[in-house]
Amino acid sequence: MPSLTLKGVTVNFPFTPYDCQKDYMGKVIECLQKKENGVLESPTGTGKTLCLLCATLAWREHFKDTISARKIAEKLQGQEMFSSTPMSSWGTAATDGATPVYYTDIPKIIYASRTHSQLAQVIGELKNTSYSPKVCVLGSREQLCINQEVMRQESNHVKVHMCRGKVSTRSCVYYNNVEERTTDRDLVNSILDVEDLVKFGNKQRVCPYYLSRSLKQQADVIFMPYNYLLDPKSRRAHNIELNGAVVIFDEAHNVEKTCEESTSFDLTPYDVASAVSAVDKLLVEQATEASASEDFNVENLSSGQNAHKGTNMLLDLEAVIDSYDVPSDKGLTKAGIFIYELLERVQLTYSSKTAVYEALEQIIGHLTGRPGIFLNTSGLQKLADIIQVKAPMFTVTTSVCLSQVHIHRDNSYHKKAQSTDVWASHSSSSKKPGNILSYWCFSPGFSMQDLKSQGVRCIILTSGTLSPLSSFTCEMRIPFPVSLENSHVIERDQIFVGIVERGPDGVPLSSAFDRRFLPENMASLGNTVANLSRVVPDGLLVFFPSFPLMEKTLDFWRTNGHAERIESVKPMFVEPKGKGTFNEVIDGYYQKVNDPTSKGGTFFAVCRGKASEGLDFADTFGRGVIITGLPFPPKMDPRVILKMQFLDEMSRRKAPGLKYLSGQEWYKQQAFRAVNQAIGRVIRHKDDYGAILLCDQRSDMQAQLPSWVRPYVRLYESFGNVIRDVSQFFRVANKLRPVAEKKSAARSHEAACSPDTPSPAAPSCSSSQRTNTQKAKQLDAHLPSLKRRRLHEHSVANGMARICIEYESEAQEGPRRPANLLDALEQGAHRGGAANHLSTLSLQCDKRMADELRGGKRKIKLVQEQVHVSGDGSSGGRVKAFLAEMKRSLSQFNFERVIRALQTYKKSDELEALLAGAAVLAEDANTHRLLRGLYQFVRPHHKKSFDERCQQLTGRGCGYKPDHSLSVEEKKALVPRTAVAVSSSACSQLDTQQLNRGGAHLNQPRAPEAGCASKRDVPAAFLADVKKAIGEEKSTLLFQALQSYKKSDNYDDMVGTVVSVFTERDEDFILLIRFSMFIPARHKKRYRDMLDALQGQSVSAADVPAVREDQQRPGEEPDVLVQNRKASSSCC
Repeated sequence: MPSLTLKGVTVNFPFTPYDCQKDYMGKVIECLQKKENGVLESPTGTGKTLCLLCATLAWREHFKDTISARKIAEKLQGQEMFSSTPMSSWGTAATDGATPVYYTDIPKIIYASRTHSQLAQVIGELKNTSYSPKVCVLGSREQLCINQEVMRQESNHVKVHMCRGKVSTRSCVYYNNVEERTTDRDLVNSILDVEDLVKFGNKQRVCPYYLSRSLKQQADVIFMPYNYLLDPKSRRAHNIELNGAVVIFDEAHNVEKTCEESTSFDLTPYDVASAVSAVDKLLVEQATEASASEDFNVENLSSGQNAHKGTNMLLDLEAVIDSYDVPSDKGLTKAGIFIYELLERVQLTYSSKTAVYEALEQIIGHLTGRPGIFLNTSGLQKLADIIQVKAPMFTVTTSVCLSQVHIHRDNSYHKKAQSTDVWASHSSSSKKPGNILSYWCFSPGFSMQDLKSQGVRCIILTSGTLSPLSSFTCEMRIPFPVSLENSHVIERDQIFVGIVERGPDGVPLSSAFDRRFLPENMASLGNTVANLSRVVPDGLLVFFPSFPLMEKTLDFWRTNGHAERIESVKPMFVEPKGKGTFNEVIDGYYQKVNDPTSKGGTFFAVCRGKASEGLDFADTFGRGVIITGLPFPPKMDPRVILKMQFLDEMSRRKAPGLKYLSGQEWYKQQAFRAVNQAIGRVIRHKDDYGAILLCDQRSDMQAQLPSWVRPYVRLYESFGNVIRDVSQFFRVANKLRPVAEKKSAARSHEAACSPDTPSPAAPSCSSSQRTNTQKAKQLDAHLPSLKRRRLHEHSVANGMARICIEYESEAQEGPRRPANLLDALEQGAHRGGAANHLSTLSLQCDKRMADELRGGKRKIKLVQEQVHVSGDGSSGGRVKAFLAEMKRSLSQFNFERVIRALQTYKKSDELEALLAGAAVLAEDANTHRLLRGLYQFVRPHHKKSFDERCQQLTGRGCGYKPDHSLSVEEKKALVPRTAVAVSSSACSQLDTQQLNRGGAHLNQPRAPEAGCASKRDVPAAFLADVKKAIGEEKSTLLFQALQSYKKSDNYDDMVGTVVSVFTERDEDFILLIRFSMFIPARHKKRYRDMLDALQGQSVSAADVPAVREDQQRPGEEPDVLVQNRKASSSCC
């Protein structure tokens, strides 16, 4: 394992580190050596967690080694142990300044992150290093308790009190085994996360919760969620010793909010009412026991007296809160010190708080420990927590200076029905809506100062999104001498960042409050996402500012067809509000992206949601992220208003050494912090690549982005240029960094990843993605149909595979070339035997079956000369491409329905049967092209009728011509064989010299044929189609761009306009393909590549008739420019 020396410390690293990783580890070691706080920003994907662990543990080992060196030096009394290595070279860190250091003074490392799933990832990274410290991960009973009786309780605080009761009476068999298992060597020397700890507890029948608390005493590194550190109550409950410890906050962009929450509370009328109801129940029980039993003792009498006093205090508190007449819209706001006055009115003071807290705890313990019907004690627990957590405010005035009291009307209407018991009837909460008492702290610095006062060695805050660092550190109110804004490990060709100001229709994109719900804005955004989904490969993430905005926008898209356009390219998955179905939805998205037969998937989520922070969308799972708007906090929320007013007031005071953000700056910062966190879902490692698209016209977006993103930002006013550049970016990126081919469904069953075998295709099996959600993503567990499929592989032929096999494999009855595809079916393809089976489409359904079907090539004589062409010609290629597109665009049910209709038509020759089965294609404008595509399967005598029906159903025919109704025999009778050869050569791509071996009779001058005269009509027909499709105004814009292109030869400007005009509607996309006939030869390849990227497949000659493709010779002026110039001159 490579090692390097940074600031005198030797660091072992799993691989050769990059420069940005060396810079990061150097800053970490600087914090540790100098006992200075640090704030370090390093982009997601730079190995931040691994660097943090290696640097910290290397410094700790170095610290320990230098203590050993000092002790040895003391025993040698100045003599050298090794002549070649003097003691002075062993390091001086052991002196640690002027204070003597002993082994007991080696600092513990407290590593905190936001959630246990993130901690599981960190522990997974630790296992990849060469370091093996003793570790412990702290959790709640909710996560670690394995006693089923306790876990059946719904409320967390009831679980706490029930657990305490069982521990005190030693009635929990799991707790009783803790002391015996604490010294287990496998346990002490293992690196276990929460899930591993629970597995160990179940296996050894020992309590994981108390086991983790026991391991904490001897651990070198303690992992915990950071609210355990910042919440004084949790800190005391877990007995966390901070003196001399190194405290690390990973994913620290949420620390600010957690600090404020830990010193704030909201007390609702329901909380008070439920507390009164619970105490009343206790009084009723004790009164009943006193009258029925002679053994009613002094303790019960004391408990009853406490309950009675508690009831009076609670009723007084409710009355005091409700006595304030508050405006229904704004509420009443007081300075933080007002909380003293309010609590003194209910006899809750510094001298009485301890007695009140102990009384509440006694009542809660009694009620939760009693058998029988469960009593709701959440209100009592809320009051106890307020007293315990807010105890410092009775003595420390700093917190009240940074806080405000807000009393407002309770408009939630979710208060539960009160008990009809007579003892609870005097609760005023049951008579009218009450007031909510809120105590809000607006400075995270109070919690950080409290943490610093515990004697910690240093505090390190790190994340991928902390910018701007100056304002972030100012909010914390403690010094951060060490800071770093790190660069990324990726190259320029791995990231694309674009600010999209307008949609394809030219409408400005904005999520501003006055525009977000305008139909034209939502429609333009829908067109933008639909078009971008064409060019972004594989997985696409779309983030909305909030759930209500996402829901309303998606409803609009479903109603107006935008959702169908997106769904036809990439199936849509939407982040649910609740946690219950999230895993199911994200599993579906991962599976769809992994599906080799699909173009990927689209995942719609919200900023600050679970998908925006907790999940890893590496490689194909997140090739692009679209931000649809800025997630500003709700501006009318009282807490937001008061926070902004507080910051404005602190800014005006201009305290020495402190620089506060203004309220407006903080408001803007909150939105961009959430945006920066969301865009961090893409580009997760050094070989990853992706696109970031910000769909909002606000001018100051670029300055608020992370430092590693800002150099790559491009500002777009034309949407066509966005499509052009994005498609070009992915084409280049895919060539430079090709991705492993996706496994087919059948093969992925054989190689499905197991817990012991990591798979590169699925995120669940990567060692760097060990979250609880991702551990569940084993492919077999979520795709049980794969196992059944291999038992019934022959049934696959019922769909696309069978129709392809039948179309390509039936034997021909004669030597003549079939006139159409159904004639080919009639003639058959068995002449070459079973080995002639060819099916590209069946390969897409199941590659293994396709391997069995693949065989030799057929050879068909065209003329008397020995000229052979492959049996898999342009006609067969068109069939396969068409059926593949139809499978991608339709659901499985509708696709099979159309296939059955084709099979029925082949056997019965009834056109109505085909039209009835394909009626589903006429229901949606997005599938009209598929209905017209069936024209190639229709027999000659039905061509005209089918064309007329398509005209009726879709408003557009199939290009019927009279000669389409002629059978092969009729065409032969009308045109001799030699004449056919000559006439076809006149207007086709075939070379007469090659076909006729240089025969002189074909080289003689001849008069132009009528068929070639139509060449010059093609541009005119195209212009007419363009004007009809996009209107006069956009046609003029298009022609102006073409004129400019003719003069300047600026391909990029021209194609940006063309793409913008022709991609606004799906039905106009064919015009973009047809337009290729006007592109000069020098730009033809670039245009073809762009079409390939837009369609996700190669644009073959079959897509555009050859007569239209090759109208222009190299260097020749496009006919459309000539036509347009003539039209312009005629108008003048």
